[in-house]
Amino acid sequence: MEGVCETKSCTTELKSVDFGNHQNGSLMETGLGNYGCSHYRRRCKIRAPCCNEVFNCRHCHNESKNSPESSPLKQHDIPRHEVEKVICSLCDTEQDVQQYCINCGVCMGKYFCGKCKFFDDDVSKNQYHCVECGICRTGGKENFFHCNKCGCCYSNLMREVHRCIEKAMHHDCPICFEFLFDTMKDVTVLPCGHTMHLGCLREMEEHYRYSCPVCSKSICDMSKLWRKLDKE
Repeated sequence: MEGVCETKSCTTELKSVDFGNHQNGSLMETGLGNYGCSHYRRRCKIRAPCCNEVFNCRHCHNESKNSPESSPLKQHDIPRHEVEKVICSLCDTEQDVQQYCINCGVCMGKYFCGKCKFFDDDVSKNQYHCVECGICRTGGKENFFHCNKCGCCYSNLMREVHRCIEKAMHHDCPICFEFLFDTMKDVTVLPCGHTMHLGCLREMEEHYRYSCPVCSKSICDMSKLWRKLDKE
């Protein structure tokens, strides 16, 4: 199944594992929740192909390599799809990217995507792989659709009402300047079609800023406010 991820695991071209050979799936739970980082709970680490160093996840790599203390000449993001080696957190065996450790047999991530080289033990996020986006997203595939013009996934509730803007999330948040397309934070779509972090929008509203920071159009219906002001 090309790049399509189920809730528990991702079926990819990598060899599949027979649960019967893993004590009826008992190794799915071994060490569960005891390993990982602040970004993901998982039972493996990755070796970064760009610098050959070991990190818990791609975010740990990027935060380390792009920190203010790092030399600007050495700052870089990990090419996540190029990761080839993982290290089991339970037995420290380094191996090719796969869901189950070739040495101790433990499941290194209840959710696994061989396309993104992604592991996560917290399947309550309802992860899925979007073929068009080329990355894994959360929230359940059945609840989202991919807009080809906007180049990203939106809630089904927005299918008929959102305003299309080419590559709507392929840019930085206009408030905090974090890249939106693969952010881990919630993203909202303004009536004008521009996108930003939901948290940044809430902060704008707290400071009585009600216009899009990109095009200056209203981010909400201001008619009631105008009528109130007219009466004063």
